[in-house]
Formats: sequence, structure tokens, C-alpha cells
Amino acid sequence: MFLGQKLIPSPTGPVLVIGAAGVDLVGRLKGELRLGTSTPSQIRSSFGGVARNVAENLARLEQPIILLTAVGEDAAGEQLTQQLATAGVDVSAIQRIPNRPTGTYLAVVNNKGELQFALDDMRTSAAITPDYLAQKANLFKQAALLFMDANLPAETIRKAMSMARQAHIPICVDPTSINLAERFRPYLPRLFMITPNNAEASVLCDRTVEASKRRQAMDAARYLVSSGVKIAIITLAEFGVCYATSETAGYIPAIRTEIIDPTGAGDALTAAVIFGLLNEIPIDEALRLGISAAALTLQHPGAVLPDLTLEKLYNQLVI
Repeated sequence: MFLGQKLIPSPTGPVLVIGAAGVDLVGRLKGELRLGTSTPSQIRSSFGGVARNVAENLARLEQPIILLTAVGEDAAGEQLTQQLATAGVDVSAIQRIPNRPTGTYLAVVNNKGELQFALDDMRTSAAITPDYLAQKANLFKQAALLFMDANLPAETIRKAMSMARQAHIPICVDPTSINLAERFRPYLPRLFMITPNNAEASVLCDRTVEASKRRQAMDAARYLVSSGVKIAIITLAEFGVCYATSETAGYIPAIRTEIIDPTGAGDALTAAVIFGLLNEIPIDEALRLGISAAALTLQHPGAVLPDLTLEKLYNQLVI
């Protein structure tokens, strides 16, 4: 177990979540994608962003959450903030930035629900500066744990790492994308938990990690632990997850399910694992809850299952 008194001094405090929030636009192709012309598809819109998704999932599981993010002074930013507040997230630290748009993620998936390509515009996240974090030092002092994604500027990540260390709270991160994963590499010895997918793990470990190669993923997880990470979780999409700690390592297969929309599944897994660990659930069971959360999210046309509960997570494991 990694939830000793020294590591998490206040397990009942809120989780502080820092990172991106925005609008997801996802198009599911009805046929073959053709360049230079429109392709029939089903297009849906919902709120997203890694940090926002993790925050909402945790709030749905009745974990106290404070989200520190930035959105535009536009209709999307207002609606996003209101929706989070309704879900139970403390939104008092969200910044509304004039003359900048609320972040947007644009994805295209095939008729099997598999991601083909994606674009993101998260430049408003640059408003989350080290100075702004310094103004919110009290949030770090009261938090049980810090979670952040890699959409933050490098100097903001450095400041958050420093403030979390001073507050003696564990740090969990999601590398977010191949392009951003490198931002967390200098901080591996400080991390309580990291949850890269196989491609992001390849960046962090300087080695190829194919989703279908369980041994490669296990080696990558162990490498991250040898670099100082307490818990390393490598997600392998439909192949499941590999994980390692200084005491144990293992593999958990994915739950076979129809994929309606892949967006947010990894964030749901991360949130459920964090919830489990904060509630002193053993790592292997916490990961099974994470796999369950991912499967439920894959079946939903949106980034977060709106009626997520702990009971649903356990029921999914039984099915």
C-alpha cells in the first residue's frame, strides 16, 4: 500500500486538479474518409479536456474536487463551468480569460470507434501561470493529492511540482499526448503515479512500446518505477493495462465492450484509480475499477458518464 500517513497527510481533503478544459467535437465516420471532400458522419459535442474529465469523474464518485483551469469569457466557458458546478466540482479557482476562446478538441473516429486523428487548441491553458498558482497556495495546503495534465506550460508544471512538494502531497499526472509527454520526464522521481498510454510511455522511456506487446509495456512500467515513480500504469487500449510499483507488477485485461466513443476512457480510468487509492483500495482492485470506468465511458457518446457511481463500476466488473 502507498497510502501511509507520511505520503498522504490528509486523505479526506479535496483532490486538486490542474490542467485543460474545453469542448470536444467528435465525428464518427459512416464510411471511408476521403480527402478534399466531406464524409458522412455522426458529430457530437460535449465538454472535455483531460483535467476537466478527471475532475468530473471524481466528483461523480463523490470525491471532493477543486479544479484549477482556464476558459474563455464566452458561452462555452460559462456553460462548461456551470456544468461542472452541477456535477459537484468546486469551480472557484477557474479563470475566465477575456479575448481567448475556451479550448477545443476535434477528433475523427472510424465506424468501429477507433481514433483516426485529432486536433486540439488548448492555448487558453497558458493563462494558468506560475504567478496564478502562487496566488492559490492555500489549495495545495488543503489538498489530499494533486493531479495535472501536460497541457500546462513548462514553467507552470515546474511551479506546481514545487508547491506540491512543499505541501507534502502526492502528485499524479497524465502525459496527455506524444507531443506533451516529455514535459513530465524531468519530474519522474517526484511522481506518485503516472498513466501514459503505450505511445507516451515510449517517449518517457526512450524505447518502443507497442500496444499489443504486454512484455514491452511491463518493462516500461518497471523502468518508470526504477526512475522514481511510485505507481506506473501503462494503458494499452483494447489490450488492457500493465502496472508496476516497487513491490508488485501485473497485467489486467480490458473489458470487451462496444465502442461508441473512445474520448475520455483513459481519463475515467485514471479518476477511478485515484478514487480507489484515496479510499485505501489495493492497487490491483483500484485498477479493475479503472478498467470498469473506461469500459462504461467507451459505451457513452461523451467524455464522462453522467450517472457514474461506485455501484456501476462494480456491476460492470461482474457482467
